[in-house]
Amino acid sequence: MLAELSIKNFAIIEALTVSFEKGLTVLTGETGAGKSIIIDAVHLLVGGRGSSEFVRYGEKRAELEGLFLLDDDAHPVLERCQEFGIDTSDGMIVLRRDISAAGKSICRVNGKLVTIGILREIGQLMIDIHGQHDNQELMNEENHWKLLDQYGSSKINHALSSYREIYITYASLQKKIKQLSENEQEMAHRLDLIQFQLEEIEKADLKLKEDEQLMEEKNEISNFEKVYESLQNSYNSLHGEQRGLDYIGHSMSHLEEVSSINESLKEMSETVSNCYYMLEDLSFQIRSELDRLEFDPERLNEIEARLAEITHLKRKYGQSVEEILEYAAGIEEEIDTIQNRDSHLYKLKNELDSVTKDLVIEASNLTAVRRKSAAELIKNIQQELKELYMEKTKFEVMFGVRKGHPDSVQIDGVPAKFTENGVDETEFYLSTNPGEPLKPLSKIASGGELSRIMLAMKSIFSKHQGVTSIIFDEVDTGVSGRVAQAIAEKIYKVSVGSQVLCITHLPQVAAMADTHLFISKETVKGRTKTSVKPLLEEEKIKEVGRMIAGVEVTDLTKQHAKELLALAEAAKSF
Repeated sequence: MLAELSIKNFAIIEALTVSFEKGLTVLTGETGAGKSIIIDAVHLLVGGRGSSEFVRYGEKRAELEGLFLLDDDAHPVLERCQEFGIDTSDGMIVLRRDISAAGKSICRVNGKLVTIGILREIGQLMIDIHGQHDNQELMNEENHWKLLDQYGSSKINHALSSYREIYITYASLQKKIKQLSENEQEMAHRLDLIQFQLEEIEKADLKLKEDEQLMEEKNEISNFEKVYESLQNSYNSLHGEQRGLDYIGHSMSHLEEVSSINESLKEMSETVSNCYYMLEDLSFQIRSELDRLEFDPERLNEIEARLAEITHLKRKYGQSVEEILEYAAGIEEEIDTIQNRDSHLYKLKNELDSVTKDLVIEASNLTAVRRKSAAELIKNIQQELKELYMEKTKFEVMFGVRKGHPDSVQIDGVPAKFTENGVDETEFYLSTNPGEPLKPLSKIASGGELSRIMLAMKSIFSKHQGVTSIIFDEVDTGVSGRVAQAIAEKIYKVSVGSQVLCITHLPQVAAMADTHLFISKETVKGRTKTSVKPLLEEEKIKEVGRMIAGVEVTDLTKQHAKELLALAEAAKSF
């Protein structure tokens, strides 16, 4: 849930910090007080499109910060944060976004700098914002299959996974066949190019790790004088004029003479003896290394020439010798494929035919699972619409096959186009009046009807989306009377066990609130200032009364407000 929101220098808001609770929180106030600006701030905080226009006039940047608390240890956002290396061990996620007056954004998640894309991915997993114009998601039929898959995810995901496993092979085979069927002249040019590349790589006769070994040898030769001098001085310190080993030998002899007196002297003697023999052995190794060293300036030239050749190949074919050899193996296989194109094409087409048969079976199974989930969705939405006084409305999910090339495999008599999500086209249809035929949702619903349909769907989909918070920005526009009461109860139903923030002008919705925040603005020193105040019981009665009557709140209006609040409490208990 969104626990706290901090806004600074955003639009008409100078500085504002708002705490939120679980359940239903409503935000009310006069038009222009800044209610939607607060929602705009949340929208930008979770990755919405920003611009310099949001920065308060005269300021350098706007600052937005939100604290989210996660009760579910298995919430999808935790896994996503882990993928991006963001620590969430304390069950809290802090989103921050700064927007400069030049329009640039700096985004952070739990203090870690992230791109706007990552901020959006994480934010949209925690909060879902619906405004007056967000019903366009329902109007676009391209989104309908996504909503259906979201609803039936527990069953559909398994069928979709089985389908995609085969689809990957299918798409790969199609790509290979297309490449082999390209223009012969282009294919001949490609063959000439990769044959030249393979010849160049083979001529170099590369060995694995060769560049690393050459660099080590080059380093040794380049530092020959320094290495030789250090080894010689080390050897002389042990066996030369300084006679280091002789002195240690004398010490060893003297200690051996008294080692039998007590245990402590014996231990000393043994330690010195061990050191002497170790140093003696090491001095022989140093001598051998000195004898092995030989300065060869010609070898250095050979190494540098070979490294230059390898570097030239790296610029063309890979970052390492291993990558170059892998590239060579790949083009060698491609050369064989092009030279024997006809036989390879025949083999690939036979393989594609076999895979396509399996894909058709999986696609049909996916469609069947979707149709079953659609039947459940229709039943549930009809019930939700009935509760919103749209009992005569008929809702249907129409299925079709995505049309492909005329020579494609036919499903239900239609040449099918296989995509990674199957072959299904789904669209929501509606009939709002008895006797009227079902028509696409986008062509039939009025503003008020669309608000109710969206709310009915949100009541169902919110259980399957996993978001921690849902925001409704004046989705109750265009309704009144008993429909307004039904919408209020429906919004409250969505908030049970979760968090819903709702901007509203309907007293029925405000009366259902668990928390009521009043947004107001005033002019201080010639600048507009927005403030947020949680309302106590008497203040809530007055505000609901204002929403009922308008400007003047009379004793009778207050009485009506009390009655509405009492009815709301009764509705909550059911």
